[in-house]
Amino acid sequence: MTGCGLRAKDCGFISRSPQPAARSPQPAARSVKVSAEFVTSAAGAEGLPRDGLPEIAMVGRSNVGKSSLINALVRKKLARTSAAPGKTRLANFYRVEAAPRPPFFLVDLPGFGYARGGDKAREGFDALAAAYFRARVDDPRFRGALVLIDSRHPGLDSDRLTWNWLEQVGVERYAVATKVDKLTRAERQRHFGELERIYSGPVLAVSAQTGEGLDELWKKIANQIRTARQ
Repeated sequence: MTGCGLRAKDCGFISRSPQPAARSPQPAARSVKVSAEFVTSAAGAEGLPRDGLPEIAMVGRSNVGKSSLINALVRKKLARTSAAPGKTRLANFYRVEAAPRPPFFLVDLPGFGYARGGDKAREGFDALAAAYFRARVDDPRFRGALVLIDSRHPGLDSDRLTWNWLEQVGVERYAVATKVDKLTRAERQRHFGELERIYSGPVLAVSAQTGEGLDELWKKIANQIRTARQ
């Protein structure tokens, strides 16, 4: 255990600078040229790509805003968004390149906590994510997981269970709180205090709508990709 409350390798994927209780929205930088394209979808471990590119996974509850965040990061409507939770049923692989950094796969895993197909479908979503992480955790291409948490609901058991499960499996992970533009100043201070207590360290605040936090998120992604063995 280290000062951040996690194992040493987990601490390396957590921001060292505490997030302020409130700050003005900051748009994503436009100086970096980003290209991105959808590559493939996988329904199980057997369908995972073997292209040799580094991978970063994105996981979170249904309707946490994964697709919107992906689109904001790559500045185009790449991932389909839906007001109905539980729509993503596959692991979607996007090839992303932000020059001069090397290309990588951003993996959008199915959301958990809701499934339009009922309980069996919900179990399938969890099984697919588990299969992905177990297949990738010891792979040098795998660079960790962005665990998305709805900043409006900081104390959900499903988020904590996912975070703890990833640690047990040995997955390097980083907590990202979405939809911060929907919080009042007082809510933000209260919710982020709770988030930092639950996740034992700073949690990055992001908004796909205003662009806040996207620069910092890109820095974290770039740091992980830079150290990837290809």
